[in-house]
Amino acid sequence: MTTTETTPRLIAISSGKGGVGKSTVTANIAVAMAQAGLRVGVVDADIYGPSIPGMLGIASAPPAMTPEGRVIPARAHGVRVISMGMLTDDDRPAILRGPMVSKYLQMFVRQVDWGPLDVLLLDLPPGTGDIQLTLAQAFPLSGAVVVSTPQDVSLKIARRGLRMMEQVNVPILGVVENMSGFTCPSCGTVTHIFHQGGGERVAAELGVPFLGRIPLDPSVVDCGDAGRPVVLTAPDSPAATACRDIATKIAAESVSSGGIATPFSWTPGQAESPAAPVAPGPDTPPGALCGIEIRPEALTLTWGDGRRQTIPARDLRLACGCARCKDEMTGARLLLPETVPLDVHLTRVHSVGNYALGLAFSDGHDTGIHTFASLREMSEPEVEDV
Repeated sequence: MTTTETTPRLIAISSGKGGVGKSTVTANIAVAMAQAGLRVGVVDADIYGPSIPGMLGIASAPPAMTPEGRVIPARAHGVRVISMGMLTDDDRPAILRGPMVSKYLQMFVRQVDWGPLDVLLLDLPPGTGDIQLTLAQAFPLSGAVVVSTPQDVSLKIARRGLRMMEQVNVPILGVVENMSGFTCPSCGTVTHIFHQGGGERVAAELGVPFLGRIPLDPSVVDCGDAGRPVVLTAPDSPAATACRDIATKIAAESVSSGGIATPFSWTPGQAESPAAPVAPGPDTPPGALCGIEIRPEALTLTWGDGRRQTIPARDLRLACGCARCKDEMTGARLLLPETVPLDVHLTRVHSVGNYALGLAFSDGHDTGIHTFASLREMSEPEVEDV
């Protein structure tokens, strides 16, 4: 592993359900990456149930601030960390509505004085809710790792998490099977408490890498409770070896959505497009956005298959699918075409994660998110023969 990157890779560690050991896996692979020479940060994005500070031995205390007002992350075992657990007492719940959760998440990434990093791991809460969507929309995630146990219930829910990440165009780095089997310390017999091989089967079915399996080992729990991950305390154990192997694979993965770099933003008056175009290659997905030219009156998009598409601003305005323009339950259009001025134009275009564009218009509308898939499906206006 090297430390040559100047922009950190943002990697989400996710799970479909709770109780699969996702935070334990995150803590161990973070320390393993640091041991291998990478500059690593961890965002404990589980706002309601933060556990990373305890697993890394970080005290619950308000973090210090720089003179510029940026948060200084805690450091433990070579890893920089920010967590709600550092801002609240152990017995004080974080009672927050969705908008405040989103605000904290963006603060944890953007307003923390991380310094130079190679990798920033985002330890997500279980499920496919607000936090996952906020991160996918606000930040250009480099990839996601899905953690599951081998049991069927966990694997079925893990599939949903994988599909959610695919829908927002986050590359899947792979599947980790945790609590894979228990080896008796006396006789060496392996007992597969949660079944066997399920994570590998799911990875094969969905066409994503299988990163490895971590055995069920009581010392993993004991080390986490003591604030010293097993890769430090028992480096030669099967669990620690598995975590290091998984960390190496994640660090080596170079998966890309194949499109233009994000984030970007455009407003009128800019002489150039906000993102440099990329040349489509043989492995570029057809639906990857490889070029964007913006004028107030239209967008011109270039796709991974070489197709160029020009869409007038008014067509984009009429196609908005936000809750103000389209009924979320029935799909019926709420926006009346006669209410949209013929000369409506774009006033802002910005990236939404890796999968959509946010558009603002001269009529004041600015809540629409147009996915790359929906833009690609739009037809260009017909030109009449003269």
